[in-house]
Amino acid sequence: MKFFVDTADVDAIKELNDLGMVDGVTTNPSIIAKSGRNILEVTKEICDIVDGPVSAEVVATEADAMIAEGRKLAEIADNITVKVPLTWDGLKACKVLSSEGTMVNVTLCFSANQALLAAKAGATFISPFIGRLDDINLDGMDLIEDIRTIYDNYGFETQILAASIRSTNHMSDCAKIGADVATAPPAVIKAMANHVLTSKGLDAFLADIKKADIKIV
Repeated sequence: MKFFVDTADVDAIKELNDLGMVDGVTTNPSIIAKSGRNILEVTKEICDIVDGPVSAEVVATEADAMIAEGRKLAEIADNITVKVPLTWDGLKACKVLSSEGTMVNVTLCFSANQALLAAKAGATFISPFIGRLDDINLDGMDLIEDIRTIYDNYGFETQILAASIRSTNHMSDCAKIGADVATAPPAVIKAMANHVLTSKGLDAFLADIKKADIKIV
């Protein structure tokens, strides 16, 4: 499963990228706005750091305007993925942009039917939002599983990009189901290394070393 990092924090992206933990980046205008910097400037900087896809989201809601914005965003770098919402206009924009060879991430997916439409429209990625479904007492993982089944049934090449990930359990569950990609905040990715028994074992190990006065260098 590929890891995308869901942030516009350049330093956090660099840290994870240096460890080989970044296969791509997802951003949106809200995330970048928090940095107080220009959207195009930040996006270009991220594209220069990461070799994989970098999702940059349109702000328009009408198809023609989305297409125009998408073309502008695609000029930033070869690894730009234009992110459009899963609306009828968004699907129209997806079809045009994908036909032009631009990678498209269709976002705000909350049903298997929506995911099927996105695949038919040529989406490179579909972004089902796990956490937001959990918020309304639905199991977001059920949606990931349903999309995986449908895409496998018909050989769709659209990649499942699990989004709105809130926990390390979300990450492992996505991997078990077979999501192609999971995008998560840096803190969630880093937390995957944590386990209480690892911490206890290390504490015991260090205590034994101290008693034995062992030194390597």
